[in-house]
Amino acid sequence: MSSSRVPDQLIDTASKILDVAKKKGADAADVVVSQGASHGISVRDGKRENAKASENRGFSLRVFRGARVASVSTNDDSDIDTLVERALAMAAVSPEDPYASLADSARLAREAPDLDLYDETEVSPEALAERALAAEAAALQVKGVTRSSGAGASRGEVGFVLVTSDGFSGGYRRSYSSVSVSVVAGEGAGMQRDHDYDARAHDGDLDPPAEIGRKAGERAAARLSPRQVPTRRNAAVIFEPRLAASMIGSLAGAITGSSVARKTSFLRDKLGKQVLKAGLNLIDDPAIRRGAGSQPFDGEGVLSERLAMVEDGVLQQWFLSTALGRELGFETNGRGTRSGNSLSAAPTNLVLEPGQKTPVELMAEIGTGLYVTELIGHGVNMVTGEYSRGASGFWIENGEIAYPVSQMTIAGNLKDMFMAMTPASDIDRRFSITTPSILVEGVTLAGS
Repeated sequence: MSSSRVPDQLIDTASKILDVAKKKGADAADVVVSQGASHGISVRDGKRENAKASENRGFSLRVFRGARVASVSTNDDSDIDTLVERALAMAAVSPEDPYASLADSARLAREAPDLDLYDETEVSPEALAERALAAEAAALQVKGVTRSSGAGASRGEVGFVLVTSDGFSGGYRRSYSSVSVSVVAGEGAGMQRDHDYDARAHDGDLDPPAEIGRKAGERAAARLSPRQVPTRRNAAVIFEPRLAASMIGSLAGAITGSSVARKTSFLRDKLGKQVLKAGLNLIDDPAIRRGAGSQPFDGEGVLSERLAMVEDGVLQQWFLSTALGRELGFETNGRGTRSGNSLSAAPTNLVLEPGQKTPVELMAEIGTGLYVTELIGHGVNMVTGEYSRGASGFWIENGEIAYPVSQMTIAGNLKDMFMAMTPASDIDRRFSITTPSILVEGVTLAGS
């Protein structure tokens, strides 16, 4: 890792593919090049288990002929003519798409901001192994922890290049480091498992491996000897931050343009209406320095800017690409995202702004309820909003955590749950979906 810029060779190759496409008859075209490299080490029981390294590079060409569009991908740029001819042949037989086009040239990013996404630090396989071993050892030292499910550490980078026939040419690189560990506490039928992890763009921002391991061990040990509680209606639950992020992820999925256009969103009729409590704000900010989801421009070359998706509880807009915007009667808001041949829309750094009270203060207010530390299954119906997921965590009595519980089911409808949601103050800003703990009142808890 020697430079924050993508190699000029990648831009040159993309430009060459684009030139051939235009010469062979494309009315418009764009080329995406993605490139990545990573290496990682996994350990178990104090011994190295696996060492992996990978490198990859892919090219995606999108061509337009009138209202027809087609995309092809390859990892081999040795025969550009064949690649272009295949794309043009596919476009000739594709159905007309009245919405697909390149982004408006006036919306293209002319100057990409420096978001400090790339760290030149080299981390050797030996250093990665030491991190994984340190995390595992710290977890195993926690009283009650009986065995390891493994630990790992990795280092890598990804690069993204976009060149369009409308004159956009740009790219950026992102580095990442990660450490994770999973352990088991207890024996036999009473065993409990938990984990912890950290991932950062800059290697020096990682939490110490021993701290990650200690947290994993403490989480597993705290879950020993769980109880069951009777079914309760109109109950209160508090989701810890990493699980609260899954709820906000469901909200994000429901306000993505593709879901709205295909009528697969339970919030498709809520634009301009209240979807969260008054006072709550949901912000998508691609310009956070070193942010997990930060980007200087989107998958179409459009400048990415900070957006209030929900303001004072009211839904303000959808996540949109150029095509999705046109289909829904709007302009793109710079959230186009590329994945292979596909172009859709997605959030960048999605932040639920924190509240004023700590989780402890929220527990004191509700008196009785469930503090959720694990969710099981994927019981979310994105068309209706119906929510039903297995859960475990800790029972709250007299405003305090009393004992661990398991084999619970949280049931409700996300439309109601969002309106009954209160964020705490303990926001975790490490990941692309950033949330504090979240209190949700009025759900059903199915237990024993």
